[in-house]
Amino acid sequence: MGRGTGVHGADEGAGRRTRWGILATGGMAAAFTADIVRLPDAEVVAVASRSEESARAFAKRFGIPRAYGSWKALAEDDGIDVVYVATPHAAHRGAAGLCLEAGRNVLCEKPFTLNLRQAEELVALARGHGRFLMEAMWMYCNPLVRRLKALVDDGAIGEVRTVQADFGIAGPFPPSHRLRDPHLGGGALLDLGVYPVAFAHLLLGEPSDVTARAVLSAEGVDLQTGALLHWDGGALAQVHCSIVGATATCASVTGSRGRIDVPSGFYQPERFVLHRDGRAPEEFTADPADGPPSSFRHEALEVMRALRAGETESPLVPLDGTLAVMRTLDAVRERIGVRYPGEADRSGEPAPV
Repeated sequence: MGRGTGVHGADEGAGRRTRWGILATGGMAAAFTADIVRLPDAEVVAVASRSEESARAFAKRFGIPRAYGSWKALAEDDGIDVVYVATPHAAHRGAAGLCLEAGRNVLCEKPFTLNLRQAEELVALARGHGRFLMEAMWMYCNPLVRRLKALVDDGAIGEVRTVQADFGIAGPFPPSHRLRDPHLGGGALLDLGVYPVAFAHLLLGEPSDVTARAVLSAEGVDLQTGALLHWDGGALAQVHCSIVGATATCASVTGSRGRIDVPSGFYQPERFVLHRDGRAPEEFTADPADGPPSSFRHEALEVMRALRAGETESPLVPLDGTLAVMRTLDAVRERIGVRYPGEADRSGEPAPV
């Protein structure tokens, strides 16, 4: 549960809508905003970009009353209950930190930050200021993923032995693309690999050991990465991500008494199949009443529920869990030799700019 009550900006009555601010105007911001403007208890009241022209165009598109040409102006708007940070992840630390320091509650896109150090700084800020903070790991809020986890937790397939998950897109992306740019945290791992890693964490917690190999670009980011995660109890997870090949984005969880297969789109599934020893396969499908699997509404609803309850953390996407995923991503990057400009290695030397 949350680490406190009386969150600044939380709804004071069931009749008032949660007032959202949107920080950034790119594709993720547009997709999220398009979903939450349809929620009866949500209201998007402000948007900010480093370009006032971009902010005004976004505001006009979605009927948002206030548009700001700076992040600081949005952060200082006391008429906002929570800010959705949708910048590229290299800017998450700066954008989310600015909002938290100004007293705003924050939903920050995944991957949460570039590295564990930055993630710990944001968590410390939120806890120190008594503000709500959540990573926008929409997969954890998806009703069908929650059903899958509940089945595993209830022992439907026995003790979990292996998890397999992949996420790859074909590209090709030129060196100038953000996915190839080390200054923007480029590479397959942080953009796509965070999903298979987070899926394994959801079911097994933080691994005790990590091994990994990757193919790197000329710019020094990973084009594709494979990792093997190990838990002290004997479980293993095989995870893979790529920006040079479109994978099936499937997942499988094998236990001592059965298996669950997610045939495609495991991070936003339409269905999965439960195989229990000695029984016919059981198919679980997404409820049409929950909206399309690609909807961001469930994470928004969880944020609004937590704010109304006065919680500063979500039990579905706890901050300690976010830190654990970042620790694993850092470990993978250490194994494959990917370091972003400004980061220091164990010798204390920063990566070249």
